[in-house]
Amino acid sequence: MKIFSGIQPTGKLHIGNYFGAVKNMVRLQNEGEAIFSIVDLHAITVKYDPKELQQKIKDTLLDFLACGIDPEKSIVFIQSQIKEHTELSNLLQNITPLGSLERMTQFKDKSQKQKSINAGLLVYPILMTADILLYNTDIVPIGNDQKQHLELTQDIVRRFNNQFGEIFKLPKIQIPENGARIMSLKDPFRKMSKSEPEGCIFVTDEPEIIREKIKKAVVDSLDSISYDKNERPGISNLIDIDASACSVSVTDDLGLKKYNAQTLQYKKDVAEKLIKELDPIRKKRKELEKKPEYIQEILEKGREKAQKIATEKIEEVKKAMGLV
Repeated sequence: MKIFSGIQPTGKLHIGNYFGAVKNMVRLQNEGEAIFSIVDLHAITVKYDPKELQQKIKDTLLDFLACGIDPEKSIVFIQSQIKEHTELSNLLQNITPLGSLERMTQFKDKSQKQKSINAGLLVYPILMTADILLYNTDIVPIGNDQKQHLELTQDIVRRFNNQFGEIFKLPKIQIPENGARIMSLKDPFRKMSKSEPEGCIFVTDEPEIIREKIKKAVVDSLDSISYDKNERPGISNLIDIDASACSVSVTDDLGLKKYNAQTLQYKKDVAEKLIKELDPIRKKRKELEKKPEYIQEILEKGREKAQKIATEKIEEVKKAMGLV
């Protein structure tokens, strides 16, 4: 079984990234051949600072490794160092309907926030498809927000294989039961985001910072602790975090009944569970920061392994399309 997943280098990882994708990636690397990429080409489809990009790539990689991605078990590399990603993306554009791209929810959302819409934002899902298909992927662990993109990937596979033969596997989507969508602590109607640090908990936050952010988390005024994403989004978000930190489902017994009229105590307990989960990550990251040569070695070995697979696949694709 081959597993592929990528994450954008937008800075340090937060618990939404961790519970929604990375924790599942760590588990999956023990179940098959895992390939994990820092997808920097996706990060440049919106306005960014070139001077900050390399630091964000480094931060993402360090967090990857600190969370448990093992370079002895997995291939870890930077997307832009493998030119076949853009080459395959270009080829796949020719069989992808324009209407399918324009219907993507993320494209609509991001388009509304920008005065000028670039073509890269529109074809973002095709590049994502190329990332996946280059490595003969069976399983793609993702957060719930990427489900629509993966469904488009499956559609592209079907279109390509119908026209050119069975070249690509149909990748399966795997969304974690817990933590698939962690919301902002400040506004539980919005997804947790690094752009809103006061509502976001980073995986390397110090314990006191975590306690303070959880303490200030927006909840309602009801005494009981119960799960209802529509009616009680704030407290439900804390329950999602609680369940994710305990690696159980929100439907399991989390002992919520004992917190009647004790919302503050529940917040304190959730914070401590989260601290226990993240403490090894924070400590490991500090150790990795002292080993720049080791980090560079991981990237070089990962690039070499990824390049070999990508080269073979693109040749197979071009041959099927009559380009070789």
